[in-house]
Amino acid sequence: MALSQMQVFNDMIMPETLEALDVMVDAFNEASAGAIRLTNDGFAGDFLRESFFDSLHGAQRRVDRYGANDSVTPTALSEGLNTSVKVAGGFGPILMEPGQMSWLDRPTAAGIDAASQFFAEALVKDQLHTAIASLVAAIENQSDATLDISGGTDPAGALTYIAMNRSHALFGDKSGMLAAQVMNGAGYHRLVEENLKNAQRLFAAGGVRVIDILGQRFVVTDAPALVESGTPDLIKTIGLVPGAATVFDGGDIVSNIDTTNGNERIETTMQVDYSFSVRLKGYTWDESNGGRSPTDADLGTGSNWDLEVSTIKNSAGVILVADQAQ
Repeated sequence: MALSQMQVFNDMIMPETLEALDVMVDAFNEASAGAIRLTNDGFAGDFLRESFFDSLHGAQRRVDRYGANDSVTPTALSEGLNTSVKVAGGFGPILMEPGQMSWLDRPTAAGIDAASQFFAEALVKDQLHTAIASLVAAIENQSDATLDISGGTDPAGALTYIAMNRSHALFGDKSGMLAAQVMNGAGYHRLVEENLKNAQRLFAAGGVRVIDILGQRFVVTDAPALVESGTPDLIKTIGLVPGAATVFDGGDIVSNIDTTNGNERIETTMQVDYSFSVRLKGYTWDESNGGRSPTDADLGTGSNWDLEVSTIKNSAGVILVADQAQ
């Protein structure tokens, strides 16, 4: 009897979780200007390898029509390799007592909605924070894409609009490609303070709440990777181009219910496994260094993401490291 009650998770809640996940993914992609794209497109195996042609900007040259017709060193049309890596995740086991959860026998629509919403939100959060951790690691590993002002003296090391603009300048003439800024709540409210002071009067924002700054969308989430480990005052803000990160949801949520006897009351455990894959624009997963089925520490190690384009202007974006305590 207890098993049939708990089986509701598989028969009703988990399918609705997938529906809720689809809605959240579509809403997030639209709101973030596609900088971090969450999809339901999975793939088989540990890695997805895709080749691409790198930029040929070095092949252009000036010609003297009246000079000697000397030989010219050819520029090779080279292919880069972009490797996405599959990440495994799971929930539980979660311990429950069926006797104390009899509502699951005939779950209301509200109960199913609440449970499926929780699982879907947890999945989206894991995918988003994993993509952010990978982006931070990969971009910060490239000095040309990193502006670290945290060692400056107040206010030189603080997060400001000027500092953000300077980080965008790392992209040079392609800075206009930066479509979204990702930061944590502390960084966002630091910029709200800038608007409240309005010292430079650069922006006018009705009602103070700003969601479009420097012509970009803002994604505000307290992802652990946006704070320097061991130094919570050092915050990281990443400016991203469209498609900077793509998450391929595996669509393979597997749930299992196990009910056991032997204790004073019957106990049931629920466990859920799932997977998704991460791809970064201009970077490839180093299979030798990072390996397969990576941990959070592996994904957050910059040397596991190799730059596969000739210039950072063709990559995912830039990063700013600032001191929010200033």
